[in-house]
Amino acid sequence: MLDFLQVTVGVMGVCCYIVFCPNTKKAAVVDPGGDVDRILEVAKDNGLEIVKIIATHAHPDHVCGVRELKEATGAEIVIHAADEEFFSRDEVSSYFSMLGLEASPPADITVEEGDSIRVGEGDLQVIHTPGHTPGGMCLLNGKNLITGDTLFVGGLGRTDFPGGSHRELLDSIHQKLLVLPEDTVVWPGHGYGGSRSTIGEEKRSNPFL
Repeated sequence: MLDFLQVTVGVMGVCCYIVFCPNTKKAAVVDPGGDVDRILEVAKDNGLEIVKIIATHAHPDHVCGVRELKEATGAEIVIHAADEEFFSRDEVSSYFSMLGLEASPPADITVEEGDSIRVGEGDLQVIHTPGHTPGGMCLLNGKNLITGDTLFVGGLGRTDFPGGSHRELLDSIHQKLLVLPEDTVVWPGHGYGGSRSTIGEEKRSNPFL
């Protein structure tokens, strides 16, 4: 099993996660959306070596710290293949440049549905959840689920940006997330409605589902 640390970062309040193996102290940083110095400090305070940088999706608010973090650690960048392709398009990168946040460098590793990302002696299972972006993904380890901007506490990701689809997002949530055990902990990409929840709580009380 992997351990999870939640750190809120950046101008848009992204929930960044440092996921690590307690035995080897190898770690992955998920969605470094700024405040890279603080992420590095938390990792150092816990004696962790950052070996992977994972993006649940490639919106700039979630990846604007990727380049700086990679330069500091040499860690491999991991992203879903569909977002790697979509966000490499000139018209897409031009649109999102309006946010004034840095895009991610090219990925070192691209993943797809069912792949596993190794972190020390543990794995994060890739669950492809398109809708917020074409390559949006959630990451599952045991009873812990990082949902990015697919599912929030009491909410869900917006779909009005390029590449978004409300129908796809609802299908992803219902078919791939709500079928998980009800005690699965939901770790969202923003803390709009709270910093964490469970699948059962979202099934019972999320008004958007």
